[in-house]
Order: sequence, then C-alpha cells, then structure tokens
Amino acid sequence: MFYTGLTEWTPGNVILRIVASLVLGALVGIDRGAKKRGGGGRTDAAVCTGATLVMLTAQYIDIVFPGKADITRLAAQVVSGVGFLGAGSIIVSGHQVKGLTSAAGIWICACIGLATGVGFVDGAVVLTVILLGGLHVIPMIEEKVYHHTRYIRLYVEAEESRAAAMLLHQMRQDGCKIDMYDMEQPGAAGLSCTIVVTIHIPKRFSREAYLESLRKMEGIVFVDTM
Repeated sequence: MFYTGLTEWTPGNVILRIVASLVLGALVGIDRGAKKRGGGGRTDAAVCTGATLVMLTAQYIDIVFPGKADITRLAAQVVSGVGFLGAGSIIVSGHQVKGLTSAAGIWICACIGLATGVGFVDGAVVLTVILLGGLHVIPMIEEKVYHHTRYIRLYVEAEESRAAAMLLHQMRQDGCKIDMYDMEQPGAAGLSCTIVVTIHIPKRFSREAYLESLRKMEGIVFVDTM
C-alpha cells in the first residue's frame, strides 16, 4: 500500500509536493530534450508544478471552505486544458506527423503534477520511473518488430502519373496488399509527382530486393521507405 502521510496539509508536505513535481516534470522533459524532441525540461517542469498548484489550491479551498467546492473539478479542467500545449508540439510535415510523443509527455506531466499536488507523491514517482524506462525500452522493441514486418510505407517520385499508375498495377500484380495510397500531382510542368503508399509485401519477396525492383521500373525516379 502506498504511503498516505503526504496528503496531510502541513507546510512541509506542501513544499515537498511542489519540489517533487518540479523534479519529476523536469526529468520527463530533460529525457525528451536529450533526444531533441519537443517539450523540454522547463516546459514539462512548468506544466507539472502548475498542475500541482491547482490541486494544492483545490485542497486549500476544501479545508478553508469545507463543502463549498468540488476538488475534482479543477483537476478535470487541467487534464482537458493542457491539450493546447500538446497541440503546439505536434508538427505535420508532408505525410508525416511528429511530436505526438512529446504532446503525450506534456499531458502526462500534468497528470503527474495533479497526483503530486493531492499528496499521491509515491504514485507519481513510480509512474515517472516506469514512463522513463518505457520511453527507452519501447523504441528498441519497435525497431525489432518493424524490421521483420511485411508492411512498409514508401515514398515514391515518378516522372508522370502514368508511371505512378504502372507502379500501382505492378504492386497489385505481385500480390501486394495496398493499405493506403496517396498521390500528389506536380504544380508545374517538368516536376515529378509524389506517391505515398503503404503496402504488405508477400513472403516470397525480400524487402530490399522488392524495393530495388521498383526503383528499376520505367518512369520511377526515386523509391525509399518512410
């Protein structure tokens, strides 16, 4: 059972909660910043301590004005309102979306701050440790799984739309399952059209050999994985 002594309203507990939220938020942010991702130590620490102050304020109101306020309402506003910070860290570039993990990290920091602010410091510490461990372990698992998957996402440049249609026909003829297909026509003459396609390659083909065969098709300028 987790320790409940920190839920008591004492000057020492209040200071400890604020310091703990600052440290925990900074740890998550520094981990993201070290990977050159969005967020960073200062942003996540500010979100975490801000959420802690909200819960401290809610507890203070409940103590000074018992029965006059619902302590959970302020927490709910933080969980929903912090989304604007997360949205600011999401970048859509072409057909790729970046910053989702950073946005989730900012939201989690707010949750850590709420838990710390209400006195559930040990639970917040456990979550932070598990989160930081997961952010380092999960990418290694993903890399191993994605290396063996038969699904690949391709970025293709073709000289003209006819070559793109031939590419699509060839992949279907080879038994590939096309999960997603998007083509952008050039805005001016002489420019190549771009294709983003997600396909499932049959087991009889190796990924590298199949990609090489697509690169050799007539009218195909460039093929690479995303």
